[in-house]
Amino acid sequence: MRVVVGVSGGVDSSVAAYLLKKQGHDVIGLFMVNWQEPNGECTAEVDFEDVKRVCAKIGIPYFSVNYAKEYYERVFKYFLEEHKKGRTPNPDVLCNREIKFGPFLEQARKLGADMIATGHYAKKIERNGKYYLAKAIDETKDQSYFLNQLSQSQLASVVFPLQDIKKTEVRRIAKELGLSTAEKKDSTGICFIGERNFKNFLKNYLPAKQGDIVDLDGNVVGKHEGVMFYTLGQRRGLNIGGLAGKDNGRWFVVKKDMKKNQLVVAQGDDKLLYCNGLFASNMNYISEMPDKQEFDCFVKIRYRQPDQKARVKIIDEKNIRIDFYQPQRAVAPGQYAVLYDKEGICLGGATIDETFVTP
Repeated sequence: MRVVVGVSGGVDSSVAAYLLKKQGHDVIGLFMVNWQEPNGECTAEVDFEDVKRVCAKIGIPYFSVNYAKEYYERVFKYFLEEHKKGRTPNPDVLCNREIKFGPFLEQARKLGADMIATGHYAKKIERNGKYYLAKAIDETKDQSYFLNQLSQSQLASVVFPLQDIKKTEVRRIAKELGLSTAEKKDSTGICFIGERNFKNFLKNYLPAKQGDIVDLDGNVVGKHEGVMFYTLGQRRGLNIGGLAGKDNGRWFVVKKDMKKNQLVVAQGDDKLLYCNGLFASNMNYISEMPDKQEFDCFVKIRYRQPDQKARVKIIDEKNIRIDFYQPQRAVAPGQYAVLYDKEGICLGGATIDETFVTP
């Protein structure tokens, strides 16, 4: 079987490619350039050098393809629009749906691929001709959250070589093989920002509109640089000094009022950050739409969060309501609510629109 592997220059995709080659498959490495600075500078050269070394060591051919234009149009523009609205988007989820399982899959087929493969920690299960996405055996590294928007056809076309392997074993294999990526640090955060300051990066694309930071009574307690630069629950970087009549407790963000261009903050008890439920839209069911209008399941509202038991109500084909059994802290509109059953099967995910508190 010919398999085209998305090689990123990291240890996970390196070992994924090696395992496929070891299994006897005809393996090709394909490196994606998804981001270029406006001045034309490409930041992917270092990763591509690692790709070259790894593919040479494993003994597989490799190619590079530039999807910077597609990424900008399909992912980055959405990222900017969501921040303009004061929301917190997750570009990694969109990148998987729109790039890695879009143009990348098309290119792989041009190379004669029967399947594509990635270094994701996630599991694919086939039952009676239908495909299901599940958690990887290494739940501390599980990335099924980021794949919640995949369709049946996309999931049918991929294999996950790391689905039954723990990260420690991946590192061991890479070290034993002498791969240049064996000790390479895992990438974190948003890929196109990297190690740069998030606020400074965003200022290059969205004009900062300064405004008031107000307390719950509407009193001005400081100035913000732009509501879009802050997140719910944030404590650092508010620059609110000692105020007469106020205690010395740390301030934290409880609301972003885009209409008034105000950042609402509070001190002390953070119960204002908790909600009982949420409404979400653009729900994507990976395998099938549940046959019940209401059902219990487990939900993640951010990556690495422990599963939270909840009651889901299907409003219509694309909209759901989620009521949590335990209150949730700092739920951010724009992020994804991802649903799982008790067996760890990912049912799909939806974009969080608003939260609510029930009596």
